[in-house]
Amino acid sequence: MVVYTGVLPVKDPPMLKPVECLRANRTIDFACRPLSLHPPELVPAVARRVPARSDGGYRATKSNGATQETASQCPSELSSRAAVPYEPYMALKLMQIAPHEAEDPTELSLRQAFELLEPKLRPPFSLTIPKPQEYSLLNKAILYGVLYECHLGKTHIKHLHAIVTDGYGLFVSFLTKVVNELYVKLLEPLKCQLIWVTKELIDVLAVGVDGLLVCLLRQIVGGDFSDGNLWLCFEMVNILLTKWDCLLEVESMILTSGLYTYLRLLADHCRQLSNPKLEALKQLEIDFCIKVLKEQFPLCLKIGRDLVRLLQDLVHLPKFRAIWKDLVLNQGEFKSLGFSGIAQLYITRTPSQYMLLRITPEMEAQLRFLLTHVKLGSHKRHQAWFAKKFLCEPNRETVIVDIVRFICCAHHPPNEIIQSDVIPRWAVIGWLLKSCTKNYVEANAKLALLYDWLFFEERVDNIMNIEPAMLLMVYSIPRYIDITHTLLEFLFLLMDNYDAEHYDILVKGVSSSFSVCVKKGVIRSLDVLTSCDALSPILKERLGRFLLGTKFEISGKLIQARLPGHFERVKNSTCMETPTPSPESMR
Repeated sequence: MVVYTGVLPVKDPPMLKPVECLRANRTIDFACRPLSLHPPELVPAVARRVPARSDGGYRATKSNGATQETASQCPSELSSRAAVPYEPYMALKLMQIAPHEAEDPTELSLRQAFELLEPKLRPPFSLTIPKPQEYSLLNKAILYGVLYECHLGKTHIKHLHAIVTDGYGLFVSFLTKVVNELYVKLLEPLKCQLIWVTKELIDVLAVGVDGLLVCLLRQIVGGDFSDGNLWLCFEMVNILLTKWDCLLEVESMILTSGLYTYLRLLADHCRQLSNPKLEALKQLEIDFCIKVLKEQFPLCLKIGRDLVRLLQDLVHLPKFRAIWKDLVLNQGEFKSLGFSGIAQLYITRTPSQYMLLRITPEMEAQLRFLLTHVKLGSHKRHQAWFAKKFLCEPNRETVIVDIVRFICCAHHPPNEIIQSDVIPRWAVIGWLLKSCTKNYVEANAKLALLYDWLFFEERVDNIMNIEPAMLLMVYSIPRYIDITHTLLEFLFLLMDNYDAEHYDILVKGVSSSFSVCVKKGVIRSLDVLTSCDALSPILKERLGRFLLGTKFEISGKLIQARLPGHFERVKNSTCMETPTPSPESMR
């Protein structure tokens, strides 16, 4: 008898067809197609239980240790002489859920459509043009079939090509919903199938495929070095490289989204010095990033100032050191008309959609819930739950940098929330800074918080990007004066050392930030800082000299506008009293 590695035990013949296997509750645990193109260490464990042959076929291992070669074509075409036929992965459901969990409505909707239309999903296909309602159901059924019946994936895609009337827009929207809502719990072999169908959609330049790719990029978890996460990193960078020309036609912004993602991931991957799994992946990531920077630099300019922030973490790599040198000293190398130098990037605000790229949809939902519905007093248990789920695993702390940037630049609450007793943004950021255990993570988190201060221009930038840092400094007095002291000290350190060649831009940006915070009523005046006895005398003197040197008026008479909500309670006193809401929220 032949026993296939990774297959759940199946009794001797009669041989079972896929549907019969399902009815017998015998799941055959295989990926849908060979993954021999990928480094073995990057292939999920489930997907490599049967080693691939060099010709793309599979090996079957006999019980006595001998090896029997199988067909070199599709896995579903294995020889019928085998006692247990190889069949693609088949699952009763798309997701792995606990017994107590309710069925996901998205999966249920797709499955019901598949069960309803299953007879119509077999050749020969109907030539009748479906009505809108039928078209929607048919797209759902085909999508479920593509994922559920891996061995019939090509058949289902041909069916989709035959019936499509909207440039694949509806199908892509359903697939995007699956990625956003189900990916985390999706069975591993079906993730392989999802990547395959994504490539098929790129080949036909499907409407909305750029958004689908962005959603897949967002599923890559920062600081996660598990096999499944590294496999997704590999698959996505491989798609971006191999489908380069198609992606330029589909939507050029997908390349800059990929660049932002992989510059950030590379910083984490390069800190893992003794991880052999990462070597091939890191080389691909470097190749992709350098290719985008050299061949599509005009597109890269759209990322704005955060491109500089990400590049500075990679200057220790030779290829990026060369890019950095050209960026600073030899702008002509980029062959981009109108590019005047790094100062042009400094004054370009990074669009908020880039800040979402390093936050998974699940993490985004939890952060927005925390900052929209959780009130002071009940925030600690929510923060503890969030930290346990997203921050406590080894190396996951680096995502704090991305969360801080997201809160500053991509989550701007309305006045109703600002005036309520919902936990404010500055308090969550204070808690995150206190959660940092590594010095480099804390430094990068403070840079993420203060980065827009360095280049702030009222005409271009949004005050909501700099508001959290200002309020965190003010509301930390006097109980958390160390935070006020640390942030002010770090701000002046950045201003003096971040880029000596453009010191004037940095001084202007920081001065504008202080000025606009007072002008717009974020705080009544800067007396709360310049007259605070708890602040270091040296730092207080430096702040006073800076404000006077930039002709900044610090008198409380500068503005007497009524301030919203708890901002109104900030006092123009020598040392600010513990405000309400209390900085306890930072714990």
